[in-house]
Amino acid sequence: MTGNYRFYRGCYRLARALFGIFYRIEVSGRANIPESAAVICGNHSSVFDPVFVAFAFGIDCFLHFVAKVELFKTPLLSSVVKGLGAISVNREISDIATIKNILACLKSGEKVGIFPEGTRSSTGGSLSLKSGAVKIAERAKVPLVPVYIPRHKPLFSKIHIIIGEMHYIGKPDARRSFDDYYGLTEELMREIESLGGR
Repeated sequence: MTGNYRFYRGCYRLARALFGIFYRIEVSGRANIPESAAVICGNHSSVFDPVFVAFAFGIDCFLHFVAKVELFKTPLLSSVVKGLGAISVNREISDIATIKNILACLKSGEKVGIFPEGTRSSTGGSLSLKSGAVKIAERAKVPLVPVYIPRHKPLFSKIHIIIGEMHYIGKPDARRSFDDYYGLTEELMREIESLGGR
């Protein structure tokens, strides 16, 4: 396991208190959270989306979010994201080290958060999706858990986060093509958006 669980819990409590000033946070679907390893996938429109997903899963669920490598290059910020158990990824290359770190977390029974849109989108559907979440869930034989976060989050509004039912990709299949995985990722994103009624 990477990261510091005590530090994670402390940051969680602080963030929950601060965000509680500006948002009313409601969560549906907590019964869908698996007890063991899983890949958590949400839509992505705000830098705070990992925080909202963490709130949805609760303080006792240590989530390891995959974060862009740039966040690990600033000394102070790097210490924080590492302490929170984040896993760095270089989005410009095929990052084997990232894949190994994610698989190690999953093997130890922990949960990893990945946003298939790759970067923030206020509308959805306009970005080139990343199929890594689907590939990793298949390879690690763990379920995918879809999570919907409202894309528009006006201050002092209610933020209703919805956790969908987990599902498995199936047995690893070396015959799957890039298009196959991209199609599975598109299906995942449609499922996520459907949770929000779109």
